[in-house]
Amino acid sequence: MPARLPVREGRKEIAENRKPPAKRTTDRIRLIAGATALAVASMIALQQRAHAEAATPPHVPSAIQVPGGSKPFLAGHAVGTQNYVCLPSAAGFAWTLFTPQAALFDDGNSPVTTHFFSPNPFENGKVRATWQHVRDTSTVWGESVVPSSDPAFVAPGAIPWLRIKVVGRDGPTHGHALTATTFVQRLNTAGGIAPSTGCAQSTDIGRQAFVPYTADYYFYSDGGKRAGS
Repeated sequence: MPARLPVREGRKEIAENRKPPAKRTTDRIRLIAGATALAVASMIALQQRAHAEAATPPHVPSAIQVPGGSKPFLAGHAVGTQNYVCLPSAAGFAWTLFTPQAALFDDGNSPVTTHFFSPNPFENGKVRATWQHVRDTSTVWGESVVPSSDPAFVAPGAIPWLRIKVVGRDGPTHGHALTATTFVQRLNTAGGIAPSTGCAQSTDIGRQAFVPYTADYYFYSDGGKRAGS
């Protein structure tokens, strides 16, 4: 003999079973949709919180602070090389930076931008530091305005921290992830300094050195533009 349900639960089950199949399916879809919407909302909130935390820069030397009103909206952790070539100089010969070559990642280790030198079409092709977003190919070019090697901030043997002013921006495929950028800071550097040897005579001209480095890059908008739109 089947077990008897409590009266309240029995009535609830009978009422549910009396619903047409289509009605029961609709109810289930609504429950699933509600649960999915809640999960998505929670995930978005967590992502937004993580994004805000990721774009919070550390304390920096006063010389490389960005203008008041600037708002950080993106951060990327760079891994790559500073690439040098040996060339003649006023002092004889010197290692000269010809491009960085790096990839920037977010806190989840997903790629954000690439970083290199390229001609800026807004300055008649003048070669500038370049960042290109990996998803929408939006691109900014920057002029190094102020460096800092303040030993209270910059690690021994590391390339300087920088404040970089954006002097060109483009969204070639209608992307806008980077086009609101007005300043970029290069912070928390490690490595990347040109070699101390290997560029001392004419036979060294043209020799190249690819020096590993890491850094954090922070992208700022002027506060009046909504980054990423």
